[in-house]
Amino acid sequence: MSLYWHDSLNFISKLRPRRILNIIKVMSSFYLTRWTGKAIQWGLPFTISMEPTTACNLRCPECPSGLRSFSRPTGNLKEDFFRKTIDELHRELMYLIFYFQGEPYINPKFLDMVKYASDQGIYTITSTNGHFLNDANAKKTIESGLDRMIISVDGTTQEVYESYRKAGKLKNVLEGARNIVRWKKKMKSKTPHIIFQFLVVKPNEHQIPDIYRLAEEIGVDEVKLKTAQVYDYENGNPLIPTIEKYARYKKQDDGKYLIKNELLNHCWKLWHSCVITWDGLVVPCCFDKDAIHRLGDLKDTTFQEIWQSDEYYNFRKTLLKGRDQIDICTNCTEGCKVWA
Repeated sequence: MSLYWHDSLNFISKLRPRRILNIIKVMSSFYLTRWTGKAIQWGLPFTISMEPTTACNLRCPECPSGLRSFSRPTGNLKEDFFRKTIDELHRELMYLIFYFQGEPYINPKFLDMVKYASDQGIYTITSTNGHFLNDANAKKTIESGLDRMIISVDGTTQEVYESYRKAGKLKNVLEGARNIVRWKKKMKSKTPHIIFQFLVVKPNEHQIPDIYRLAEEIGVDEVKLKTAQVYDYENGNPLIPTIEKYARYKKQDDGKYLIKNELLNHCWKLWHSCVITWDGLVVPCCFDKDAIHRLGDLKDTTFQEIWQSDEYYNFRKTLLKGRDQIDICTNCTEGCKVWA
């Protein structure tokens, strides 16, 4: 429990008067939008995801990186571009997610960029498949000031793990987690807050109790169970769990599957966050994996101009008319409630 408390205090410590004012502006405009039905936007996002790379060493079946199926260009985030973007946004930015597609540690400058953001007092988080957490990288991760690390561990035996994490080695992932825990203790650091993320799918659902035991054995701070998004779900999918509370989809009387949650015609994410791809494209959220809805390009203009542009306004306005009018919103359960 004290570990959760420390992580919360660490997050709160990142608050600054200007960031607090910005959060108030964003929340006020979001609720005013809900009350009036008009797309009102004040302030700047206080959460941003930046994509370190599109490259990945694994071949997970529901991931564009794993499938090598991108239609957009692929590459690594450049450090100078990253610094320029952070210099523009750090006064309002509270929470920076170093992840969109790909494995962040493949970018050789990844931890240098984490350090730069951490030095600006921004809460930093990444999500990794854990295959690159060797001793040297583990030490440098602690030194970077990373606040939270999500390690994907979708099975507690190699056979189950590799049923989704194709080409992955569970032994390497667990050794990487142990490296991070060891260096935290050695350097007497309370960060990063380490999370084992368990993507619940049919092949691994029987191992849910085991992941908690494994995390406790290694010294991981927290376990999070995550529901899986699948693209082809209407006629069923072998990845959809049989334990209903861990499935995003529910079987109907006619045998077809539907998303369980009610998809309301508003989305908190469009007001407080966005995604920046490795090459500077601004897209609305993490469901736009191929960057189809490009709301601006940071190579051509400033972020504030993009955030307050006609393109962004029209996208928010379209969402208010109906989620069914935007393709990426029809398979989304993330933005249906505030704070989801």
